[in-house]
Amino acid sequence: MEIISICLISFISLFMLSMSLFIFGVNFLINDLVYFIEWELVSLHSSSIVMTFLFDWMSLMFMSFVLFISSLVIFYSKEYMAQDMNINRFILLVLLFVFSMMMLIISPNLISILLGWDGLGLVSYCLVIYFQNVKSYNAGMLTALSNRIGDVALLLAIAWMLNYGSWNYIFYIEIMKNDTEMMIIGCLVILAAMTKSAQIPFSSWLPAAMAAPTPVSALVHSSTLVTAGVYLLIRFNILFVDSLMGNILLLLAGLTMFMAGLGANFEFDLKKIIALSTLSQLGLMMSILAMGFPKLAFFHLLTHALFKALLFMCAGAIIHNMKNSQDIRDMGSLSYHMPFTTSCLNVANLALCGMPFLAGFYSKDLILEIVSLSYINMFSFFLYFFSTGLTVCYSFRLVYYTLTGDFNTSSLNCLNDEAWTMSKGMSGLLFMAVIGGSMLSWLIFPSPSMICLTPILKFLTLFVCILGGLLGYLISNVSLYFSNKSLSNYSSSFFMSSMWFMPNISTSGSIFYPLLLGMKVIKSFDQGWSEYFGGQKIYSSLKYFSLFNQFLQNNNLKIYLMTFVFWIIVLVTLLMVV
Repeated sequence: MEIISICLISFISLFMLSMSLFIFGVNFLINDLVYFIEWELVSLHSSSIVMTFLFDWMSLMFMSFVLFISSLVIFYSKEYMAQDMNINRFILLVLLFVFSMMMLIISPNLISILLGWDGLGLVSYCLVIYFQNVKSYNAGMLTALSNRIGDVALLLAIAWMLNYGSWNYIFYIEIMKNDTEMMIIGCLVILAAMTKSAQIPFSSWLPAAMAAPTPVSALVHSSTLVTAGVYLLIRFNILFVDSLMGNILLLLAGLTMFMAGLGANFEFDLKKIIALSTLSQLGLMMSILAMGFPKLAFFHLLTHALFKALLFMCAGAIIHNMKNSQDIRDMGSLSYHMPFTTSCLNVANLALCGMPFLAGFYSKDLILEIVSLSYINMFSFFLYFFSTGLTVCYSFRLVYYTLTGDFNTSSLNCLNDEAWTMSKGMSGLLFMAVIGGSMLSWLIFPSPSMICLTPILKFLTLFVCILGGLLGYLISNVSLYFSNKSLSNYSSSFFMSSMWFMPNISTSGSIFYPLLLGMKVIKSFDQGWSEYFGGQKIYSSLKYFSLFNQFLQNNNLKIYLMTFVFWIIVLVTLLMVV
């Protein structure tokens, strides 16, 4: 009864708060309002410590979406985590995670951003290692250490902000753009955002974080942890438009998008395919942000959150029914056994591909048309469109393996759609994945802009999507021939499927070998030579002299006799010499 109550209370509270914030957000958007709320914590003489909150349409909308998704995730968890003895602890961790995200969203101050930023890092570690096994511990450590780099960059940015006399970055961004020295803050913030949003070369932690329970993945990979970096850069966007930093970010984000799309086409773990899909979409957001379109990046951030959370929820329901098997080769013809779940999965997949009039279409199509219209080099243009084709390719590959292919589960199975609580949680997101894109499009871009392109460029997006989908389905359909082909080119297949060796570099290269070197250094110097000639040498010498002194002070007759004999020998020797 207690389990049901904490889940239901959390669900209802977050859902009502989400609806209220959405109404406020629409009001702020229509009336172009921005509220700063300052709360004085401590005042000592002329110094005061003030907590500042920023409420504008962007922060209110984002909070509303985060709370909406987290409320449905908690509702979904009631059944998904029903066998867990510590479900209350799980729900409280999720609530703490959401609270950290709220702190990050409404902070115009780098210090309070750090509270939310580090809160996300700490709670995400606790959630990734929730299933306590070696794989989870390793994944949690990789996640925590990767994110620490960003935390350090943010701390350095806080130190640099002292040059302005305040940490409220929102007041100084215009000045910082023209200040060459203070562009360092921009570089540090970009580094922090790249670690949190898993851009190259920090990408390996995101698929590893799939060790967390599926409801956590639905929350983390849709609207909270991984989007924190994108949101921070949306706020700092003015700093790196038309600059070298912006160009580097565009290149790295484009490569991330390409690498993740390529890797997902070789992956067989259901959750990792969806995680790589998240990585690909984060690359898309970062790259359009680097080109100077923060509103567009934010629009895609919100629409992506809706269908990605739905994708993870469907994956969780399938894994639940498949007796915890995540291998897509074990699945097949699930549409016969789980019609509602597979329908939701199809809608989410089509929204991800940019199917017209679903949520993803409004943002992805607009982004690609803006890219076609912008002044951009050929390589970046290729990365945008080829990565879009790869997205549709792995989506249709997933459809083939899970929904339409051969039935590969055991004949004794419990595949059904009778998980009513999970189905209700999914249906809320299903509704938003269909209408969310159009609703946001009309709110954020009320007056339509004319994008005038040649017919080839206009149809290029559609052509790339259709070609990608056909390839994905056909290659999976004749998988025996193509798998043999991929096995004959094993080295290149392994390179592409292992995220360009990034997990090996992140673990062995940047964690294992430096730690090994550190251990050898500490053994050789701190616990070796410096001990031998330093502390231990002084200790042994003092001990020796002390023992000798104690021996002399024992007042034994033999000591006096030995001393007397010694001095007689010395005198005789001197006399003989003389």
